Amino acid sequence: MAGAPDSVALLLFFVFWYAGNMKYNEYNTASLEAVGGKTGGLTMTIATMQLGVCAVYAIIMWIIRINPAKLFGFQAPGKQNLPLILPSDLIKSIPLGVCSAGAHAATVFALGGDPLFGQIVKAGEPVLAALVNTVFYATPPTMNKALCLPIIVGGVAFASLKKGLDGSYSLKFDQTALMFGMLANTFAAFKGSENKKLLSDKGIALRYGGVGNQ
Repeated sequence: MAGAPDSVALLLFFVFWYAGNMKYNEYNTASLEAVGGKTGGLTMTIATMQLGVCAVYAIIMWIIRINPAKLFGFQAPGKQNLPLILPSDLIKSIPLGVCSAGAHAATVFALGGDPLFGQIVKAGEPVLAALVNTVFYATPPTMNKALCLPIIVGGVAFASLKKGLDGSYSLKFDQTALMFGMLANTFAAFKGSENKKLLSDKGIALRYGGVGNQ
């Protein structure tokens, strides 16, 4: 494959993902503050416009038939074909689409409440995923994954503590960030399971034409 080896590309993808996520949080916070913050009433508008930009990006990729994502791994861009899905495929994709949109919108609301605390709450997503998969999809986590959950919970709890002027620690809490962060985690947990269930149909997976169309 032209460009960097896959192992190096994977590391670069993580680096650029982290940097992009950081800049997204900055721009998201700035855009929400520009329209009045979490009490301005335009948070859903901001979230919807962000999805609109993503839709435009997808359309451009389908027109030029090129996916530039691999450039972040110092590899040649991949080919991006149009999905050849059927009307029945679209109907089966509705739950996944609803969960994806819900996870995104709830995340924007959470970060609008308090960006730092919102990210801390979002870090607990694997716990919700384990619960949702066990209760609704009868796929409990493996023992190794289950053993990691207390570590995640402990890390989230520790990160939520804030040192006061007297040297004592207290919980840094924002109700909006907590409520919508947990809602985003729930949507994301269902999204992961719905995506796995949808693409377990080899015909649908083939017609979607790769992860770039998912």
